[in-house]
Amino acid sequence: MRCPECARDRTKVRTTRTLTSAPVVTQALIAINVIVFLAETVSGVPFNGCSGACGTVWNHGVLFGPSIHISHDYWRIVTGGFLHDGFFHIFVNMLSLYFVGMVLEPAIGHVNFATVYFVSLLAGSFGALLFQPDVPTVGASGAIFGVFGALIVVAYHRGIPIWQSGLGFVLLFNLIFSFTFSGISVGGHLGGLVAGLICGEMIVQWGERRRMQALALGGWRSSGSRAWR
Repeated sequence: MRCPECARDRTKVRTTRTLTSAPVVTQALIAINVIVFLAETVSGVPFNGCSGACGTVWNHGVLFGPSIHISHDYWRIVTGGFLHDGFFHIFVNMLSLYFVGMVLEPAIGHVNFATVYFVSLLAGSFGALLFQPDVPTVGASGAIFGVFGALIVVAYHRGIPIWQSGLGFVLLFNLIFSFTFSGISVGGHLGGLVAGLICGEMIVQWGERRRMQALALGGWRSSGSRAWR
């Protein structure tokens, strides 16, 4: 039974089509990374990776502590997250970003997803500088670790078993891989992961507060409608 005021309102039916939307931010980020990779390749970075000074784009964009400290090249904190050390590096990162972004972005929205990505990118850069400030560092891995961390938090709060779904094993495998093999920025991965976990929790809590406020407001409106009938 519904009051006349409620009956006049059109009921919105949420379907799979309305619940999901195209992951445009994920697609845009992949496109930007690919464009930057092509630019660095054209400017002199070998297709199989760089082992020193490798062209204008690489030299002026790589995350490198001394350049930030001495020359105040603070943009490297961001640009380093869009450079990659060879085709295999960017292929693995963009493939990971695609699969994780396809799941997380429709679940939390475009703005929240972009926020998670860039906050994790910055945290990954600071983590890399904290652990290995004198080592040139590139790659979107820190940001992707953050996106994956946020996905785990959101999945947990939505009742999805972390280990049974395989998310826990994927995270554990990547952490072991990060600590086992050389040439991988452990600080970048950990920094991005921690930021993603925090962002994911904040998004969940903020969304829950909005839901409770909406329920309270809906209850108030319903009570008001009954009182004035």
